[in-house]
Amino acid sequence: MEGVIFDIKRMALHDGPGIRQTVFLKGCPLHCLWCHNPESRSMEIVLVETEEKIGGELVKKKQTIGKRISDQDLLTEILRDRLIYEESHGGVTFSGGEPMMQAEFLLHMLQLCRKNEIHSCVDTTGHTPSENLLKIHPFTDLFLYDLKHPNSEIHRKYTGVGNEIILHNLQLLDDLGADIRIRIPLIPTVNDSESTLHASLQILLELKHRYPVDILPYHKIGQHKYARFGLPSHLPPVEEPSAESINRAKFIFEKHGYKVTIGG
Repeated sequence: MEGVIFDIKRMALHDGPGIRQTVFLKGCPLHCLWCHNPESRSMEIVLVETEEKIGGELVKKKQTIGKRISDQDLLTEILRDRLIYEESHGGVTFSGGEPMMQAEFLLHMLQLCRKNEIHSCVDTTGHTPSENLLKIHPFTDLFLYDLKHPNSEIHRKYTGVGNEIILHNLQLLDDLGADIRIRIPLIPTVNDSESTLHASLQILLELKHRYPVDILPYHKIGQHKYARFGLPSHLPPVEEPSAESINRAKFIFEKHGYKVTIGG
């Protein structure tokens, strides 16, 4: 079996517990305006022309975005760091894009990880048919679950899809007793107002369990990729959130008993 990935990050510290490998699968049903991996959106493997400054001169280069990889080759790559996982209580995280876009390949890799006693995380937007989550749930140790905006129309404005499926699937995983970390990207002017944060809080309060919350402050690091890969950026000029804004968000959830981490 083969899947399409666009990167593997070793020694990752913010994609789940311990030291991990993060496997980035290609394809995403959302088009978040602040996305820092815009090259992940398409399922296609593409060749793009990029520019790099070498010795003060701009040099044009060809770069392939994405590659096909077999289940066994990916497992071999994952197992390279088994000792690191064991020492740090880490493992592998499947991210994207949206890893559920390759649901069968993801399920197969999760099963291989379970067989090899490798801790597994799935970093997901939650925008997927519920049957996909029902299939992978028994083999997933931890879900990193995005909650981008509590209002469906605003969610659609900034991501291209509403949040009905996402909230339904969050409820489903909660009912199944899944281990979940909620991840809230904090985007100034989009979802950082006090009223929006309280609305997100209300969604979490209606769940059966109190899950840890990761506040992920927006950063501009990924914005250079749009020009680099010739992709249009539709995000209006946005500054990175202030320390005051981040702390306010943290306090809103902590006040109601949630364990909050800044940055995941």
